[in-house]
Amino acid sequence: MNRSARLVAVLAVAAAMLSTAGCNKLRARDQLNQGVKAYKNAQYEQAIGHFKDAVRLDDKLKVAKLYLATAYAQQYVPDAPGPENQRNADMAIAEYKSVLEEDAKNLNSLKGIAYLYMNMKRFDDAREYYKKAIDADPNDPETYYSVGVIDWSAVYKDVADRKSKVGLKVDDPLKGRQICEEIKAADGPRIDEGMKMLQDAMDKRQDYDDAMAYMNLIYRRKADTECNDPEAAAQDIKAANDWSDKAMAARKKKAEEAAKKTSGGIVLEQSRSQQDQQNQNQNQNSGQKK
Repeated sequence: MNRSARLVAVLAVAAAMLSTAGCNKLRARDQLNQGVKAYKNAQYEQAIGHFKDAVRLDDKLKVAKLYLATAYAQQYVPDAPGPENQRNADMAIAEYKSVLEEDAKNLNSLKGIAYLYMNMKRFDDAREYYKKAIDADPNDPETYYSVGVIDWSAVYKDVADRKSKVGLKVDDPLKGRQICEEIKAADGPRIDEGMKMLQDAMDKRQDYDDAMAYMNLIYRRKADTECNDPEAAAQDIKAANDWSDKAMAARKKKAEEAAKKTSGGIVLEQSRSQQDQQNQNQNQNSGQKK
């Protein structure tokens, strides 16, 4: 075969490969669309099959990998027994990590892995991935909040275990300096970080009532670290109660605003005659009391 003929053959093979690759990409898109339709109908097993085919046909189709991971995650039930349930979580994490290999700051993958680890009570792993999400997007209040919740969860479990060993409930005041010092050494840094993370979340979302509620909870654990300083412990409990009040006020305000939107933004007021009647009744009652 002469040089010219060889060149033609090479070009023909290249064209065939490009044509096949193009067809595969189209087929991958079709499988993706079918998978999305099944996913929206909560047919997760069927959706997983379509997403796997889409990835097989086009391993660069990131959105298919994300959908595949999310479909696995949807089938994971926290605290449910059985290897199949755990397998769904493991497969979801594996697919999210495959996306991170090409896009290390993909927020959906970072937060997806963190959320799964958190539900698996693998708090250190969850905290690691939420912190990576903060690095990828420093303006998302929910990731700061999530780290704060993880810190509180780990501290609460540790304090509850330590108090239980000496016959105390988790919210019982401590008796003795030794256990206080142990809690302070083990949990003090996480309490500090949790409080900072929750404050950062509220700085970025002023009405973040969930963060306020957890600030209340974490201040109660801070009181367990105020060894031989009852005044400081009392101040922590007061701060906890203040944050609880702030959380309730923020929720009440949100509920009122939601009610206004539901009614088209119109707040109904009592008619003048109703007000006059109420005033008259109040005056009569006041006269009777006198």
